[in-house]
Amino acid sequence: MTFREANKADIKQIQIVRNSVAENTLSNPDLVTDDDCLDFITKRGKGWVCEIDNKIVGFSIVDLKEHNIWALFVHPFYSEKGIGRKLHDIMLDWYFNQTYQNVWLGTAPNTRAEMFYRKAGWTEVGTHGKGEIKFEMTFENWKGNRTAGNDV
Repeated sequence: MTFREANKADIKQIQIVRNSVAENTLSNPDLVTDDDCLDFITKRGKGWVCEIDNKIVGFSIVDLKEHNIWALFVHPFYSEKGIGRKLHDIMLDWYFNQTYQNVWLGTAPNTRAEMFYRKAGWTEVGTHGKGEIKFEMTFENWKGNRTAGNDV
């Protein structure tokens, strides 16, 4: 299992993972284009991938412009192996080394993602989009969790 920064050559496999999930699916997969992915991993923020046998099985992308988690997905065949947690931690460590500003995300209610973010210490702050739960993480909460050794 290898974790590394995402690059342009990863986008096709990132899209496969993104479209393989059963929860938080896109109503129209064409809404997230390869150019969008490239913009988010090279200009707006940064992304990371997890590879197993040279195949991307998970990825995360954070957006510094809007201060949000743009994506965190693991292929269903590789769930429950700690991949999402590791991608989450790498991403937030990097984010909070760039800025002290709060970061937010939206996810569908009553999903594994909702439970994941609650367990990770995210705070529910309202709703977003079409009924998604809006979560927020502060610099203080993240650093406090990391120093206390409370990994997600």
